[in-house]
Amino acid sequence: MTISLEDIPADSRITSLERLDALYGEPSKRALIKEIDHISAEYQVFVEKSPFVILASSGPGGLDCSPRGDPAGFVRVLDEKTVLLPDRLGNNRTDSLSNIITDPRVSLLFLIPGVGETLRINGHAEIFVDANLCAEFIVNGKTPRSVLAVHVERVYFQCPKALIRSKLWDLETQVARAELPSSGDIYKAITDGEFGGAEYDRAYPEHIKETIY
Repeated sequence: MTISLEDIPADSRITSLERLDALYGEPSKRALIKEIDHISAEYQVFVEKSPFVILASSGPGGLDCSPRGDPAGFVRVLDEKTVLLPDRLGNNRTDSLSNIITDPRVSLLFLIPGVGETLRINGHAEIFVDANLCAEFIVNGKTPRSVLAVHVERVYFQCPKALIRSKLWDLETQVARAELPSSGDIYKAITDGEFGGAEYDRAYPEHIKETIY
């Protein structure tokens, strides 16, 4: 791409809600009526069938968008206004959790393999470390350090257009991992060779086995 954003005329930038509305027009009736303030029986099925959720949050340190995954059903519907999400062992970067403490607003995006529609839940979250609650989410003998309770404010499904256009679930569009820089290569490049490299890549599969939960 040879276009420079600096060369684009100022009047080509949308900087007001009025111009935005004029460009896109009114949303369709279907786009509005699918949004409700609770988890209906139909929307609960989407939650229970999803093994992968993206958690979005915001705080003083900036925005965060974090992938969360487990066997389908790992996000539990406590009631029509609450879902529970375990926080598994990771790298101890607490970007999302830190954001939630200072700004509890969150958004969840649920994906289901092979399904074009996605589900969004917007609301606010709390972090719990109650032993009995955490014990409800034990996997392979490992207990999550905390559990997020997301209090639902808005729920709606998204049509499959984005996934159809991207062919996300089509086998022929899958990319071989070898076509991308390895984790070791990335670490090596950004640390000027002080960390990472081939040795890191060789050890990583065993590291995953030991730390997955």
